[in-house]
Amino acid sequence: MKHLRNLMALAIAGMMATSGMAMSKDEHKAAKDRVEADYKSAKAQCDTLKDNAKDVCEKEAKGNEKVAKAELEAQYKPSDKNTYKVHEARADANYEVAKEKCDDLSGNAKDVCVKDAKAAHVKAKEDAKVAKAQAKPATGHTTMTNDSAAAHNNAVTAKQADVAETKKDADEAKRKADYKAAKERCDAMSGDAKDKCVADAKREYAQ
Repeated sequence: MKHLRNLMALAIAGMMATSGMAMSKDEHKAAKDRVEADYKSAKAQCDTLKDNAKDVCEKEAKGNEKVAKAELEAQYKPSDKNTYKVHEARADANYEVAKEKCDDLSGNAKDVCVKDAKAAHVKAKEDAKVAKAQAKPATGHTTMTNDSAAAHNNAVTAKQADVAETKKDADEAKRKADYKAAKERCDAMSGDAKDKCVADAKREYAQ
């Protein structure tokens, strides 16, 4: 499935390269149709499987389609927002597949698997938010007079503050998700051992 995703991306990039310019509306539609056709083909292959292997296959096929469409939109209409949507689509796709694979397990092992998948999902999405904040240009004047230079410096300072705040929020969200995964592991224990496990997790992830 990862190979299929790479082929989708190459096909989209190839269409843009042959045009020598931004993707036209017709090229965009053709690329989108190709992505949808590839999804149908991949899903048909999943029908040869059964049980959870089939479910995982279908999640991978749908995830690859969503990522390919997000990549297509980012190439058709380049922007920080669409670039972020690509990262978001990848995070969501990986999470759905990882979570589905947990169905092969049971009991606490399954619960831990789900929490680990969620922690990885949170990390990927929070990292994407930080990258988006870092990529956002500082709004300020480019022709430097004394006033415009001051405005530019203020804009740079404001951006740095925004990035720092985004990183702080991201770190907090990731610690919380990691704590939940660690705490889930403690449920396999009992008594003092479980209490110590939870206390250690709280201390490690500052909860």
